[in-house]
Amino acid sequence: MEISSKPILPGSQVIVKDVNSIYRGYKGFVQRVTKKNAAVLFEGGNWDKLITFQLANLELV
Repeated sequence: MEISSKPILPGSQVIVKDVNSIYRGYKGFVQRVTKKNAAVLFEGGNWDKLITFQLANLELV
């Protein structure tokens, strides 16, 4: 995958690339962004989950 020069903004679709995370490979939507973190919403079937990740561990889809 190539590194994107576009910023991660609310509404962006991202994929988790952190090798130590159980959410690695999951795709979600960014809900809010702070200095170094982003809250990502994962939706699937009968569950929704909002998890905070460091921006360095996310990649635009």
